[in-house]
Amino acid sequence: MEQVVIIGGGPAGYTAALYAARANLSPVVLTGSTIGGQLSLTSEIENFPGFPESLGGMDLMDRMRQQAERFGAEMKYEEVTSVAFEPGAHRITTDRSEYTAKAVVISTGSSPRLLDVPGEERFFGRGVSTCATCDGAFYRDRKVAVVGGGDSAMEEGLFLTRFASHVWIIHRRHELRASQIMQERALKHPKIGFQWGSVVDEVLGDETTGVTGVRVRELESDGVRDLDAEGLFIAIGHTPNTDLFNDKLEVDEQGYILTDRRQHTSVPGVFAGGDVQDHVYRQAVTAAGTGCAAAMEAEKYIAENAD
Repeated sequence: MEQVVIIGGGPAGYTAALYAARANLSPVVLTGSTIGGQLSLTSEIENFPGFPESLGGMDLMDRMRQQAERFGAEMKYEEVTSVAFEPGAHRITTDRSEYTAKAVVISTGSSPRLLDVPGEERFFGRGVSTCATCDGAFYRDRKVAVVGGGDSAMEEGLFLTRFASHVWIIHRRHELRASQIMQERALKHPKIGFQWGSVVDEVLGDETTGVTGVRVRELESDGVRDLDAEGLFIAIGHTPNTDLFNDKLEVDEQGYILTDRRQHTSVPGVFAGGDVQDHVYRQAVTAAGTGCAAAMEAEKYIAENAD
């Protein structure tokens, strides 16, 4: 019987592991195949407190992992295949083993929806991004493009105008899905231009400089145009990594795990932190904060339900 099992890595999982380990709970962290979560794919991070010099996402995740391990957290690079949540004895099955725990912290994050076009994977983290807040400052006085037509895409585009010289918004329809106020702000902004009725066909670039352009195709005419954008921001939504939990925990209409303000899920002894339950902020620092809270609540739950 483990005290705490943490499902998922990333800033939420590693912070939960640190706090649980410092509470002498000997947490087991089941990281899965994406070690360090989505943040490990980010080439450079400038907005995580305590690091005045930027550092790579993998570097930050490695430091957080080492810190948790220093206090006794045990990392298991195993993929969880099924869960059975029963208060007092939660069962977690992986591709290699099976665990039973008094408390569980879920930090499996979310995955951005991608375009599945040539060049996207090749230049991900080197000009292709899913987070303007994370990477926008790298494009000062440069041209960029945003894909999407909802509020998220308008927010990304408007944020990027603080840095970029021009922002193209590429949308497959001829009208936006965003709220009226967000549409008005984007349509009136002098730095924003729209590529209506268009889709991205290919991300252009080279190994030295990264992204050098975005090839778009107009759906009605099938005509192709190359935008000289040095960055492409994809804002077509995220999918929470909750397939394992959809019939085990309460989730919202988008599939995100529902938690209260203290990171409690609908099952006693099961807590969640990070992007798996947060579709608003999706930042490393907020994920770390909810991971901390989840671990502290798990510690309290174990103490209150001690034999």
